Amino acid sequence: MDPVVTDRLVLRSFTETDLDDLHDIQRRPDVTRYLLWDTRTREETRTALATRITQSELAGAGDNLAIAVELRESGRLIGEFNLDWLSAELGRAEMGFVMNPDHGGRGYATEAGREVLRLAFERHGFHRVIGMCNGNNVSSMRLMERLGMRREAFFVQGEMLKGQRADLAVYAMLATEWAGADVTAQGTPAARG
Repeated sequence: MDPVVTDRLVLRSFTETDLDDLHDIQRRPDVTRYLLWDTRTREETRTALATRITQSELAGAGDNLAIAVELRESGRLIGEFNLDWLSAELGRAEMGFVMNPDHGGRGYATEAGREVLRLAFERHGFHRVIGMCNGNNVSSMRLMERLGMRREAFFVQGEMLKGQRADLAVYAMLATEWAGADVTAQGTPAARG
């Protein structure tokens, strides 16, 4: 993907040099708590990174775009987003994200998420972008709400997570909602008047 530069971040494709920072994220139980996978060893992270490196373009349904989130100031990888092309017929994609909690509370996830939605709607022409998270993952739900996504469903014990029943929150945004939003520098969409 062509890099996207914001005030504080660079959104780009993954490279082999991301291993240390990616492992710093994926080794943490506080990060993987609500994910489908558990903490990863360095070798497991290396394998995951190799897959991400190949996911640099969206050419058709079934493709996933893996997006590294880098701090402009330091060049450090602080998180990742992905955009998964679910259906060409429906124009539907799913956005996912994982951020390093050491960099939380500064608006980086909102800044990156805003650009991922811009890529989805303005560059790739998706009709609908969804996001899903564990129903106990308040931080992820708040992020999707800050991005202007609406909660469409909350499935009580609707999923299995690491052998346990878990709630699932589903959020979405339509291209018309994105086009009708005034996305401020802070990433909070406000309806146009």
